[in-house]
Formats: sequence, structure tokens, C-alpha cells
Amino acid sequence: MTRYIDAHRERFGVEPICKTLQVAPSTYYAVKAGQPSARSMRDAEVKREISRVHRDNFAVYGIEKVWHQLLREGINVGRDRVARLMRGLGLAGAVRGKKTRTTKPSDVGERPADLVARAFRAPAPNRLWVADLTYVSTWLGFAYVALIVDAFSRAIVGWRVATSLRTDLALDALEMAIWARQSQSLAGLVHHSDRGRAVPNHPLHRAPR
Repeated sequence: MTRYIDAHRERFGVEPICKTLQVAPSTYYAVKAGQPSARSMRDAEVKREISRVHRDNFAVYGIEKVWHQLLREGINVGRDRVARLMRGLGLAGAVRGKKTRTTKPSDVGERPADLVARAFRAPAPNRLWVADLTYVSTWLGFAYVALIVDAFSRAIVGWRVATSLRTDLALDALEMAIWARQSQSLAGLVHHSDRGRAVPNHPLHRAPR
């Protein structure tokens, strides 16, 4: 920039060239004098505030949230400036990853009979338990959760959490439910789970989802 202005300043003048280039004349003169420009000093100040806001919010804030937080704190700065400075700092917000599949359809040829027909209701406790696998995103990765729900009361009767989607996860939740209700009769209980490989066969009745 300075080389271009130096080459044409005698013909056009510094101010007209700076106006055309959309550069403040003070920036040109500061660069020529070897001093930081007002713009660069302001950028350095805003960078410190951006880094602080980003760090204080666990490095998950993106451009929009950082910008709005700065405005709430009375720091008057434009969104485009925040975007430019965040790129320069290598900062970005948290990005949701691809959805994680909790189960994969089993490749077995013959499946158990569907004893529920998607009617997830029960006339009394311990007549129908519905199992499911889900996941929760944490700072350290995904946590996988297996749940056993009594269809009568909608109460969770068994659960387990693990850092990997292992086969024993769903079985552990079922064993917990059986232990929790060991004083009650489980005769005729149907345990309804999906058809994924994460859930092994169990002595209780199972039906595919």
C-alpha cells in the first residue's frame, strides 16, 4: 500500500489515493513513521477482549455470540471486525458434528416376534419395559446412555452410562432394572428393545422395534 501511494502521491496526492483505497491517511503516515496506526492499536485492544470472551465461554462462542457479548459489555465494535479478528486469532465457535448412530441393524436373518406392535402402554407395572440407547455430547466426547422405562408409570427402572457403545451397556441397564424390582413379580414381563447389535439376547422376552 505504502509503495503504491509513494509512487503516485506527487500526481494525485496522498488523501485522494487513500480515499480511493479506503485507507485512512493517518494509517499511511503512521506506517511511514514506523508507528502503529490507530486502527492496528484498536485491533490489538479488541483482540484481547475477543480472546477473553471466547475463553470465558469455554471456547464455544462463534462470531455472533462473541460480537453480542462485546456489545453487552459496552465495547462498541462492528460484526465484520470481530469476524476478521477472530479469523486472525484462529478462533471459532463449537460446531455440531454429525449425528452419532446408537445402534446398527443386526444382520441376523430371523428376528423375534413383535410382541408390542408399537402400542407402548401397559395396564400395570412390570408388564412392559421399553429400552433405548441415546447419547449426550460432553466436553470430553460422547457419553452413551442405555435406559429401561416402565411403560405403565414412565419411570426409569434401569440405566447405565458409558464412554463407548458396547454391547454390555444395554444389558447392564436391564440387569439393574431386574435388581431394582427383584421384590416384585416379573412374570409375563415383555422387554422391548430395538434391533441393534448393541442389545444381546436375554432370557426375558424381547421384541424388535
